[in-house]
Amino acid sequence: MMHDVIVIGGGYAGMAAALQLLRARRRVAVIDAGARRNRFAAHAHGFLAQDGTPPEQIAAQARAQLERYPDLTWIEAEAVSLDGTQDRFEVTLSDGTARRGRRVLMATGVSDLLPAIEGIGPRWGRSVFHCPYCHGYELDRGAIGVIASSALSLHQAELLTEWGSVTFLLNGAPGLDDAARDGLARRGVRIEEGAIRRLENDADIRLADGRLLCFAGLFVATTVRPASPLPVEAGCAMEETPMGTRIRTGATRETSVPGIFACGDLAVMPHSVSLAVGDGALAGAQLHRSLVWPGT
Repeated sequence: MMHDVIVIGGGYAGMAAALQLLRARRRVAVIDAGARRNRFAAHAHGFLAQDGTPPEQIAAQARAQLERYPDLTWIEAEAVSLDGTQDRFEVTLSDGTARRGRRVLMATGVSDLLPAIEGIGPRWGRSVFHCPYCHGYELDRGAIGVIASSALSLHQAELLTEWGSVTFLLNGAPGLDDAARDGLARRGVRIEEGAIRRLENDADIRLADGRLLCFAGLFVATTVRPASPLPVEAGCAMEETPMGTRIRTGATRETSVPGIFACGDLAVMPHSVSLAVGDGALAGAQLHRSLVWPGT
């Protein structure tokens, strides 16, 4: 079977794109490995009409709505290779089978690179976060710790004063210049210079000197990288940003490889469920236009 579109990634962006294409009566295959980026969070926030809903519930409801359309083929597998050219793509799956499609939409998402601090991984998405709009409100204006991890951490520390009292944890990083310190002081941010030994309890930090700092929640400005090697292996151009690596797309969401499109966290920054859904819907409509008017 030749699909009109193969969507690689069944997260929020991929499903939003698939919905537009299915409603245009196109044959769509969604290949999903089931590893959504926010799978660690208990609830999703900031997404209109779904605020506070568990992520797995949103995903299950979305998939159920897609499966009402007869032109959908949902495949629970990992895409391991991509070959061919526009109108003749072939995607090989982890079970050894292959699917053919006229277009491919990359919606494989990104992975967060966390600082090498003991205890941070198990707390990611539960008491350690990256997006204040997604998780700041629930901290109820409590004490917030921001762990210095990237060039954006300073901005993150200043912004988070909207949600609580902030301590900027340098974790032994090089000292801040006077302008940075002045900016933090104007926002009422406390600076902690000491190195972090580990995270304890829910969101507490044990410093190397033995002190324990207690917080309602912690934030880290992570850097990201594509969750799948497929875009690079397919020859899609990538670009570096202050937030990490993303795939390069144009206004139509087509990549540097004709016939391969991309959307969601892999393609746009900043990130949230709402932004991923919106970008997926746009990508689906633009991809459909490429099928109607090839070469435009």
